[in-house]
This record gives sequence, structure tokens and C-alpha cells, in this order.
Amino acid sequence: MSFVLEQVRHIDGQLDRLHWARQSSSSSSPKLSAASEETSSGDDSIESSIDSDRLAELQAAIKLVSTASGRNTPLSAELILSALNVAGLWNKSSGSNDRGQGQASSRGEQDLQWLLVSKATAQAYGLIINILLEQTLPLGQDIWYWDEVLGSSFYLGLYSAQTAPQRFWRLSKSVYFDARSRFYQSGTVQDVEDQRVTSYSQSWSKFYGLIKDSIRDRSLTSMQSRVTTPLMLYRSEVRSKQQRLRRLREMSACGLGVLVDEGMNLDVDEVGISRAKGNKNEWKTVVLKSVSLMENVLQHLTVLDLGIHDFEDTVFMSVEEDAELTHANAADEDSNQRLIAMVNRLRLILRTHLANHESSFNHIVERYGRPTRLVRYWIPAAAILLSSTTLLQILVNRKAEFARLVRNLGTTIIDFWYNWVVEPVQKVIGTIRHDKDSEISIMSKESLKGDRASLERMVVDFARDNSPADEAEIASIRAKVKEGDLTPVLRAYEKDLRNPFVGTVRGELVRALLIQIQKTKVDVEIAVSGIDALLKSQELVFGFVGLTPGVLVCLGLFHWTGGVFGGRKGKREYKSRGRMVRLLRNIDRILSASTHSNNGVLSYKDHGMLLCEVHVLRQSARRIMPGQIYTEFLEEISDLVDLQTGIERQIRVVDRMRWAYFTWLR
Repeated sequence: MSFVLEQVRHIDGQLDRLHWARQSSSSSSPKLSAASEETSSGDDSIESSIDSDRLAELQAAIKLVSTASGRNTPLSAELILSALNVAGLWNKSSGSNDRGQGQASSRGEQDLQWLLVSKATAQAYGLIINILLEQTLPLGQDIWYWDEVLGSSFYLGLYSAQTAPQRFWRLSKSVYFDARSRFYQSGTVQDVEDQRVTSYSQSWSKFYGLIKDSIRDRSLTSMQSRVTTPLMLYRSEVRSKQQRLRRLREMSACGLGVLVDEGMNLDVDEVGISRAKGNKNEWKTVVLKSVSLMENVLQHLTVLDLGIHDFEDTVFMSVEEDAELTHANAADEDSNQRLIAMVNRLRLILRTHLANHESSFNHIVERYGRPTRLVRYWIPAAAILLSSTTLLQILVNRKAEFARLVRNLGTTIIDFWYNWVVEPVQKVIGTIRHDKDSEISIMSKESLKGDRASLERMVVDFARDNSPADEAEIASIRAKVKEGDLTPVLRAYEKDLRNPFVGTVRGELVRALLIQIQKTKVDVEIAVSGIDALLKSQELVFGFVGLTPGVLVCLGLFHWTGGVFGGRKGKREYKSRGRMVRLLRNIDRILSASTHSNNGVLSYKDHGMLLCEVHVLRQSARRIMPGQIYTEFLEEISDLVDLQTGIERQIRVVDRMRWAYFTWLR
């Protein structure tokens, strides 16, 4: 919710308290007992004094312009006018107060009408402030655009090329109308008609000669007055537009500050009693003054030649000299006429002045703001259009290559997905479920067992062939072989080495060597089986290692795709934080360089600029701050925009916001 809605709701609450206090104070009178309850309750006492249909119309209109409905945007001008149409006050004459009912009935209906018109005024007040905010904020972007153009000769030359067709069109129109004026001034209308009848070729020759004379005169004038380069002329033009935009922004900020500071200041306490001394109907004068203030601000805001001080003086002087405000303390019998006049002025503001202001404002922005997209991008658009035939020809000639490239890209993506993502995932799942097909193994399970049994048989047969042994000795040899002890074989080997030739002929030496080779093979398989057991214990780790490259690539692609096509929440938060830091810098700069009045408060212009920055600051903080932190931040905002605290305290509030909300600003 913006501060505009908060302001309107505050004013709406004050009007409700005023009406309640007025009804409560008048309930002691028997004639005025009909208006003793709140308008929204619709009690029987009011229904007895006001026609039920009329009461229902007024209550519906009051409900429409009230803020209790929970809207998040100000009412439109059409809805406010439709609510004012229910009152029907502009059709009444001065003697139409008597509706054929008693004084209590007329007084009760008039109170409801005042409440309706005051609430409609508050809604119109919020609508105008919101429009001024929406119009003022984009001006900073246009001013920044002209800063970029002025800061680079390349951008300045690009601007001259972008606006060349417009300048050529304006020059052509000027030359045409000048030649046309000379053509008609060269003779009477009858002579021109005679020339049309006799010879069109002579008329066109004369007109063409006048066009050449006009171009030659303009060229001579331009050469005499041009003492600077074209870029300097364009820079002067851009600087002039930028100054006009800055003046427009200052005027808009000043008008915003005037409306916020001086408009709808009812000054009502919590029980609905006005703090103003004197007339008890002072709040009606405040509402009428606010209507006059809105009217004068809209009428003079786009007059850039006035200046800030002249604008303020003109607005306040027009309000002070308002004929209706001079009779603001009139008797109660003139209250109905004041109400009718205020409704007419309010309808005039919503129907005429507001539309005229928006039209004038848009015309100024269109004239001095940055060029339209058509002007800025017609050069690349024309280049693309002129080269479209060549581009299409290239696409057609290389259609097969592009198709093959697309197919290869698709095949690569599919193969990567299945080979590096799907299959590793399946292996990891199989490992978790102890699937035999997914186990990591260097050697088969039965290989070591078979080789060890073969070695055992070789050693036993060798021992039997070389020396007789009983079953006990054979069992002992088998046990030693399982432990890796080949003592019988090694003894025979050592014996045969004494007579190697004889051992070789007999075959025992070769046999001992082959048994030792089998032993080496078994030892190697035992070592490999240890490594195999280690791999099996870390099988899940290897599965995730094989899955990691595919997952990382997929996550990178998903992150990049999300950053390009959507889901850029983190980037938006980062931009919001950077924007909040810059906004606090702008607020500090406004407060430090402000021109304050004698009582130490901001001027209207500086207050309006502060409100614009605070409005954007609230929107940025709402995106990144949690609910409770954002509520506390709004309290700081309220202290910041409170002019009664003074500039020094406002600067301290900015400093407190920097360190208190450092987490959301870094």
C-alpha cells in the first residue's frame, strides 16, 4: 500500500469521526434525532427522517467513496463522478432546500451529502496525488537519457542521425508554406485563378522558383548565424530539452508538495473534535479550500515559464482570492449553496482540468522527453529490412547445413542425457538395492577359489610323488598351502638346483617352477581381491562420482535457462537492494541540499521530491523485506516524511535506516 492510500484513509477516518461527533452532538435535539447515528449503520431513526430510497442511494454512494472496502488503488475519476451523481446537487436551485419535509429531515440529508462530497473530495485528492507521482517518477529516466547523450560524442551523433528525418520533414514543411505564402502574395486571387486556367506549367515553374528562393534564403541565414559546429548545436538542443524536463519535474514535485502539505488538513483528534478554534464548521472550509487548491495546481502546473516561486505565489494567491472562500464563514442556511458550488467545481476538476493537465503534461514530455522507440530504432530496423533478402538467401542456401546442425545438437543432448544422467542414476539405485548387475568388480568371484584349489592339488601331488605321506601329513600340507607355505616344493626345488640338468631331465625342477608360478598367480589374485573388496565398500561413492558431471551440467543449464526466461528472483532482489541504496543516497542529498523555510522544514519542491523517492523506496522494500521488518521500516518512513520533525531529525532517520536495515541493503 502506497503512502497515497494511507493519506486518503487517514482523511477518510477523520471525516467519519467528524460526522460521528456531529451526529452525537445533535442527538440531544428532538428535531435532529434522525441524524444521530453513523451513516453506514442505517438505523431506524434516520430512516424515519429521510426517505428510504434516498437514504439507500446516499449510503451506497458513501460506501463507494469510502476506503473501508479495502482497495489497493485510488478510485478512478469515473467512479467518483458516479458517486457525486447520486447527490444530484448541481440540479438544485438556491431555494430548493425545502424538500417538503421538516427541518430535521433536511438537516439529516444535508449532513449525509456533506459527508459524501467530502469523501469524494478525499478520493479526488488521492487520485491527483497519485497521478502527479506517476508523472514525476519517469521524468528522471528521460533526464538520465539526455545525460548519456551529452556525455558522449558518439551518442550525440547517433541522436542527430535518429532525428534527421524529423528535421528534414519540419524544414520541408517550412519551405513549402513559405513558398506558398510568397506565391499567393505575388498576385491577386483572380490572377492565380487565371494562371490555373491558362497554364499550369507556368504556375508550377513559378512555385518551384519560389521554393528555390526560400531554400537559398534559409541557407544564407543559416550560414550567417552558424558560428558553431553541428554537434554543438545538437548539444545545445539536448541541453535545452533536459533543462525543460528538469523544470517540469521540479514543478510537479512542487505541486505534489503543496497538495500534501496544504490539502485536506482537517486537524481532527481521535474523538472527532476539530482542534481549530472558532467556527465549528471550519472543516467544511478546509475541504472547499482543498478543492480550490487542487484546481489551481492542475491549471498552473504545466506552465513552465512561471518558475517554482512564481508557481507557489500564483497558486496561493488564487486560493486566497477565491470568491467562494471569502464567504466560507457564511451562515448555515448558505451551506447548501456552498455544497452545490463545491460539487460543481469538483466535477469540473475531474472532467476537464484533470484531462487538460494530463494532455499538457504528455505534450511536454513528448516534445522534450527522449525520442520514441520508432525514432530510436528506425536505423537498425531499416538495416534489417534492407538486408532481409540477403539473410533469407543465406538461410535458404544453407538449409541443409542448419538442419544437420540441429539434428546433431539434438542427438548430442539426448545421448548426454541417457549416458551421463539416466544410466549413472540407474547404477546408483542398483547399488543402493544391492543389484548384482551394478556391482563394481575387477575379477570374478570364483576365480581366486579355483586357482587356490588348483595350487593345493599341485602341492599335494608333488609331495606324494617325492615322498610317501600319510593322511595326517597330507592334511598338514593342505593347511600350510592355504596359509601360503610351500615348504615341500621349495625343499625339492632347492635339491634340484644342485643338479639342475638332472632335475630338468627328470622334470621335477620344471614342476617346482610351475607350482611357484601358480603360487604367484594366487598371491596376485589375493591382492586383487582385496582391492575388489575396497571398491565394493565404496561402490556408492563411485556411483555418485559418475553422476556428478551430468548433474552439474544439467544444473548449470537449468540455472542459466531460469535466469534468461524467468525465475530471476535473486537478481531482482539484488537490483532492489542496489536501488534502495541509491534511493537513500538521493534522500540524503535532498535533505542536505534543501532550501528550508524559516521554521526549519523542507520547501514544497524538496518535500515533493522526497515523497517521490520515498514512494519508490517503499515499493523496493516490500519486495525483499519480511512482513514484520517491513512494518518497522514503514515506521521509519513515517518519521522521514514528517515535516514537523525538522530537517536535522530527518537526516538522523536516514542514518538510522542505513545501519538498522544494513542486512537488506548490502
